[in-house]
Amino acid sequence: MNKQIISLEDVRHVAKLARIAMSEEELKKYQVQLERILAHIAKLKEKNTEGVLPTAHPYETATPWREDIAKPFADLEALFKNAPEMEETFYRVKKVIE
Repeated sequence: MNKQIISLEDVRHVAKLARIAMSEEELKKYQVQLERILAHIAKLKEKNTEGVLPTAHPYETATPWREDIAKPFADLEALFKNAPEMEETFYRVKKVIE
């Protein structure tokens, strides 16, 4: 990239807004990285994406569904052994709403 788009002052300003302390070396490093990111975005803008559907990621996924069927828990004693206080098969907790 020939033309500098992001200055050290820009990086310093963003770091200040984000309340991130950076050394001069880190500022220069992130300046270079941000320049590369913007150069990559500029390349992407040159591509013809007409007819390409928007997508969040390149893989097709589906949410696995299963029947919502209540089943008895096999080992209730192990489930409740660390409970601070129980009442029958319920956890007893302090009242949090007045």
